[in-house]
Amino acid sequence: MTALLATDRLVKRFGGLVATDNVSIDVRDGEIHALIGPNGAGKTTLLSQLTGNLAPDSGTIDFAGRDVTRLPTHARVRLGLGRSFQITSVLREFSAADNVALAIQAHQGHSFRFIADARRDRALRSAAQAGLDAVGLGARGSVPAAALSHGEQRQLEIAMALAGEPKLLLLDEPMAGMGIEESQRLVGFLRGLKSRCGMLLIEHDMDAVFALADRITVLVYGRVLASGTPDEIRAHPEVRQAYLGEETA
Repeated sequence: MTALLATDRLVKRFGGLVATDNVSIDVRDGEIHALIGPNGAGKTTLLSQLTGNLAPDSGTIDFAGRDVTRLPTHARVRLGLGRSFQITSVLREFSAADNVALAIQAHQGHSFRFIADARRDRALRSAAQAGLDAVGLGARGSVPAAALSHGEQRQLEIAMALAGEPKLLLLDEPMAGMGIEESQRLVGFLRGLKSRCGMLLIEHDMDAVFALADRITVLVYGRVLASGTPDEIRAHPEVRQAYLGEETA
């Protein structure tokens, strides 16, 4: 299967620290590829290079059949790259529907307009409602984002990212701060989202990772330690010692 996203020997240094050290990974269309590793392994640095927020020192990034290594973030978004953030980035004082409407408005190429414009636009409101329906928040459109639960805010942020109809969604610790029930609901939602777009998932919740991922790549000290199916990763002796906290026989 052709890779939707592929990096080749990606290197990023911060002074003497090598944050990503010749990282080569790929994500296929319609799969969930999890990126795991201890804190400081380089996961978020890698994600920032994929989105264009950080420029790699060497190596290449291909996305949707193009070399995007030097493309700015907005150009990658236009090609179909979406992202949710480690810290929820919704507009807390606006309603859930307002948040999605503004995200759709931005992806349509408009400059930021007053929220009143979005509230009067019937087509925009209808699209925003469809976006909320898609993530299971259809009945919560009028609720201020600040009044949503943490898990619902995560779902809202994903609805906003989906406003651009991405081919690939980058998810940075979507389960962070969630309880068990909220995490389980989000796992079910993300599993259902696979038919809509591929996903690269950074996550520390190993139950969620092994429930969701088609493939897993393990980063340790900026290097790829292993990459494979969940069963292959579970059985990998170095991964079990370095990250999963298990002793090998």
